[in-house]
Amino acid sequence: MHTPTPTLLRKAIVFLTPYKLQMAVALLALVVTSGLTLGLVQYVRIIVDSGFAAGSTASLNTAVAGFVIVAILQAVGTFTRFYWVSWLGERVTADIRKAVFNHIIDLHPGYFEANLSGEISSRITTDTTLIQSVVGSSASIALRNLLMLVGGVVLLFITNPRLTSVVLICIPLVVGPILYFGRKVRRLSRSSQDEVANVGAYVGESIQQIKTVQAFNHQQHDDRLFGDQVERAFKVARNRIWMRSVLIAVVTTLVFGALGAMIWVGGQDVISGRMSAGELTAFVAYAVLVAAAVGAISQVISELQRAAGALERLLELLEAENEITAPENPRQLDGEFQGLLEIDAIRFCYPTRPETPALDGVTLTINPGESVALVGPSGAGKSTLFDLVLRFYDPQTGSIRLDGIDIRELDPRELRRHIAIVSQQPTMFTGNVWDNIRYGRPEASDEEVHAAAEAAFASDFIHKLPEGYDSHLGESGIRLSGGQRQRIAIARAILKDPEILLLDEATSALDAESERKVQMALEQLMANRTSLVIAHRLATVMNVNRIVVMDSGKVIDQGTHRELLLSCPLYAKLASLQFAEGRAA
Repeated sequence: MHTPTPTLLRKAIVFLTPYKLQMAVALLALVVTSGLTLGLVQYVRIIVDSGFAAGSTASLNTAVAGFVIVAILQAVGTFTRFYWVSWLGERVTADIRKAVFNHIIDLHPGYFEANLSGEISSRITTDTTLIQSVVGSSASIALRNLLMLVGGVVLLFITNPRLTSVVLICIPLVVGPILYFGRKVRRLSRSSQDEVANVGAYVGESIQQIKTVQAFNHQQHDDRLFGDQVERAFKVARNRIWMRSVLIAVVTTLVFGALGAMIWVGGQDVISGRMSAGELTAFVAYAVLVAAAVGAISQVISELQRAAGALERLLELLEAENEITAPENPRQLDGEFQGLLEIDAIRFCYPTRPETPALDGVTLTINPGESVALVGPSGAGKSTLFDLVLRFYDPQTGSIRLDGIDIRELDPRELRRHIAIVSQQPTMFTGNVWDNIRYGRPEASDEEVHAAAEAAFASDFIHKLPEGYDSHLGESGIRLSGGQRQRIAIARAILKDPEILLLDEATSALDAESERKVQMALEQLMANRTSLVIAHRLATVMNVNRIVVMDSGKVIDQGTHRELLLSCPLYAKLASLQFAEGRAA
């Protein structure tokens, strides 16, 4: 369903209102240059009647001098108009980009399950570029030609009312097709932009996973799928171009047909003596300006409709509702933060799987400074529990409390300020080592970054990189091994110095020697901190205070390693399999 154009304009004007002065200057320059263009025609009439027809050299000289002065003023006005209109286009585009990014960066992760990151990127880049083109160029052209159209029609009436009636009869015939085809162009423009965004998303995904693509010899299959995406985008674009071409052809035919009829009638008046040659020349010039204005508007209207489609897509992002928000009066974690984490009878289903609970009645208390490991088969709900503790989602029932306060009563930023997470597949960002470790605390000093890297046993390999801490890691840290990325992520968590640690199999990508060192660093980091550890390898969590066994979204048992070997068949089975494999190895 398309947003009505007036509604779109009301929403778009918000981005223009901060720049009233610049708009006023641009509009004034626009009005002046349009008026001067129309005024030039009068000089042409004077030149023809007073100079050529009357044979007066003095009149001719005066008219030409005036013509030159008007032309110079026109150049100054055009410069002013072009500069400030282009400035507005760039400024508004930058503001829209920032507004959209600032909004989506705070949206709950569930939103991105249903919306492709590549499509969102396309909206922020491609769609805003289209809006920049319209605000900085097409809108100016449309306004200028609208002024020329109105002013030209008024001067046509002043010059010769009878001839003007010929032109006015044709205006409804021209405006009708513009409105009819313009709506069709907008619908097709929206579809075209959606298809282009799909192409961009496909490219981004393939390049990001290039090793997997090539490892499975998937290039030919991807070539074919990508070709299909491109062809779909081309077909929609072709339909849009066809509709726009029909619009231009219809308008041009009608406009020049009216112009021809007007010249014939005017010629008859000159021959019969009812009109001077200068008046006819001026009338023809005004009629040409009006015709050109209508033709330009008919072309620009297509660009405006494309921009309307782009703006509609961007506003959809800006109006996307964030399901995880701070309450109006958030509570504060006042006093000395203890780190008591209470999970009370929570039940949670992912938005994309509303009938299948990922967690079902989980109740768990982690005391301040206690280390608790979560073990169980894949799909047991361990990582989901981490997502809920970080409040990426809210449970359908039950609650999570931090130091006795329901985390829904806290600002999510305040909650996450006290938590650090190290994932099984750590995220690296495009930038150098400094940037990636400081992600945990951007204001940290160089000495603090060095200390965190030392504590994570990462400093040795960092110094061996080509430029040390200044080395760029590539997209998603592609220039590092899995173990190196893991240690950078651990250094990031150490630098943040949180009260609560969430460790998702944080040593899984390390070799035996690195794992031993990092395990020592983690044990030191976990001391006196509330720690939740997801573990698939039981050998890494035998020294935690308590082990919680999960299966199918439920807590089925908890205790120490020795206690669970006797009381929990699932844990005993996992332990026997893993330790038997270890002995065999």
